[in-house]
Amino acid sequence: MGAGVPEGVERRAGALRLTGAWIRPMAAADVDQVARIEAGAFSTPWAATTFASLLTRSGLVLLVVEAPEARVAGYAVLWCFADEGELANIAVDPAYRGRGLGALLLDAVLDRARARGVRQLYLEVRESNHEAEGMYARRGFEVVGVRVGYYNDPREDARVMMKTL
Repeated sequence: MGAGVPEGVERRAGALRLTGAWIRPMAAADVDQVARIEAGAFSTPWAATTFASLLTRSGLVLLVVEAPEARVAGYAVLWCFADEGELANIAVDPAYRGRGLGALLLDAVLDRARARGVRQLYLEVRESNHEAEGMYARRGFEVVGVRVGYYNDPREDARVMMKTL
């Protein structure tokens, strides 16, 4: 998406749109909805106060995907450190999965990372999360390592994936 805009996607003032949904920067008003999605997606979720504090920090990109009815349907958190980045969190509300919103959000993260000079982008994914791992692989991420016992509830390894931008 960095060089061009795929069919069905449009840009507007730093936002991306697909099927009636917009990617935009996360705002304080989004925190409760983001925390709700986080709690439904992860066994050890971040609290709403964590997301609120992240809004005040530099070196971060916080994005949401807003559904047509102005509801936050997903979010992403990108940390940027010099020429490296980490996709810390990405999740889509179960009611909105299967519509391409996660892929759109990931593409927006890749765009923002490139714009910040990131050359290598890393992420961790649960070993059992084949759907997410497949989405990352389709975007050019490769498994570069394993973090044994990284996740709790249930205890599970993390696959470390990396993409050169």
